[in-house]
Amino acid sequence: MSEERSLNFIEQIIEDDIANGVNDGRVLTRFPPEPNGYLHIGHAKSIVLNFGLAQKYNGKTNLRFDDTNPVTEDTEYVDSIKEDIHWLGFEWDKELYASDYFDQMYEFAVQLIKKGLAYVEDATSEQIAASKGTPTTPGTPTPARSRSVEENLDLFERMRKGEFKDGEKTLRAKVDLNSPNMHMRDPIMYRIKHAHHHRTGDKWCIYPMYDFAHGQSDSIENITHSVCTLEFIPHRPLYDWFIKELEIFPSHQYEFARLNLNYTVMSKRKLKQLVAENYVNGWDDPRMPTISGLRRRGYTAASIRALCERIGVQKRDNMIDVGLLEFCIREELNRTANRVMAVLDPVKLVITNYPEGQVEEMTAENNPEDPSAGSRTLHFSNTLYIEREDFMEEPPKKFFRLGPGLHVRLKNAYIIKGESVEKDADGNITTIYATYLPESKSGGDHSGLTVKGTIHWVSAAHAATAEVRVYDRLFKSENPNAEEGDFKDFINPDSLQVIKEAYVEPGLLQAKPGDRFQFMRKGYFTVDPDSTSEKVVFNRTVTLKDAWAKVNK
Repeated sequence: MSEERSLNFIEQIIEDDIANGVNDGRVLTRFPPEPNGYLHIGHAKSIVLNFGLAQKYNGKTNLRFDDTNPVTEDTEYVDSIKEDIHWLGFEWDKELYASDYFDQMYEFAVQLIKKGLAYVEDATSEQIAASKGTPTTPGTPTPARSRSVEENLDLFERMRKGEFKDGEKTLRAKVDLNSPNMHMRDPIMYRIKHAHHHRTGDKWCIYPMYDFAHGQSDSIENITHSVCTLEFIPHRPLYDWFIKELEIFPSHQYEFARLNLNYTVMSKRKLKQLVAENYVNGWDDPRMPTISGLRRRGYTAASIRALCERIGVQKRDNMIDVGLLEFCIREELNRTANRVMAVLDPVKLVITNYPEGQVEEMTAENNPEDPSAGSRTLHFSNTLYIEREDFMEEPPKKFFRLGPGLHVRLKNAYIIKGESVEKDADGNITTIYATYLPESKSGGDHSGLTVKGTIHWVSAAHAATAEVRVYDRLFKSENPNAEEGDFKDFINPDSLQVIKEAYVEPGLLQAKPGDRFQFMRKGYFTVDPDSTSEKVVFNRTVTLKDAWAKVNK
């Protein structure tokens, strides 16, 4: 029985709030993605945290799409986000959109204008940035800062009606141009964008900025614990300022460390580049860190939740080794995946003293870790396929596989001895010839011979052909974000190897997309959605052991 883990700092805050009757002990969190791309494993940590907190404390979680930028957002992303959250095992209480509150936010902005706390700005974004000063020098007011309330109300109404071009006007909060926090130096609340919105159509041509929309949306929904990542710490004073000045429900923001994974990139902008420039085959390419990519590669929701649980909730950013994610899926699949035999680089093996035309049925255990998984029948004949690397014509010492005069066991079958080979004109081995010991059958071996090696095989007459996609890490650099130059220069050229004709047990033709298996001695593989009734396609999820740890020592 595992020891109960200690509370993380957010759980401690919530328990203190409940004990003190804050918000009447109610817990309501939210997950607020912007629908401008597919979710990645970094978002998974936020999903697991927000939904997990609500589950632990009998609360609820809202799914709220931060759809305040019509230029980059699409319903395709909305649908994919919902699918990913469901797949991870969570259900939201309400499906909401920041655009649900556009009318209310507009009224909030008017309220701040009337209080003399917001004004319409004429300056360009470059001029605004220059007027803000630097962290060590105060900002300087633009002429627009002294506009009257009446003039600001009129101009803001005209902005809403579409009288101005994109970028011609903005609405800024009047906060503090001397603040050491640059976010407090009269931030932009609204900008003009004459763009069609995926939900509100052409009703609006002004859209709230994140800093104005986010806290107000939290407040409208009565969110008790607004949990976000560390980069939003400097935004918290502004979050609190808007809520205080509007005198609305006091939602509060708490920050935790985001999930950073080595050998990959997490920036949506960079992920979009990889997709748009065809470095990968779409958002769900199994090399991508997107949840849909991980799912297609064969990762389970449980393995991703296990990773999030293992790394915990911290207040300081750090880099997580992708090997830990691989460990989580290996640990799960070792328990749950049925073992099967698949030959990825086949060479023909003919057993010369086994009767030609005879077919024998061998019994094989599906999963030694799970007795309830049962067994299956394998067909054995005199002509098999084995892995090319399992035979050496001139084997070195301690080579415990097949070679001339060497004995090896065929898994669930017989001991064989290598005899001779046949080669093509280029000197490549095309056929290996061997003999078998009839009395050495697995489960009833009376040969008296002990062999150190066991290899897998499939019967040539019964094997099914499969395509196998062998995926590896997308980047060869541990931290492509930190490298000089273009991050795409560090893409691993060997991140995908496609094997068009591998041979697998015939029962795998009935496997369905998403089914997972351990290919004995080769790794864990899952059935890809590209599979058809004629040809099954497998994706390698992960190797049996961490091969990169050895390479990078």
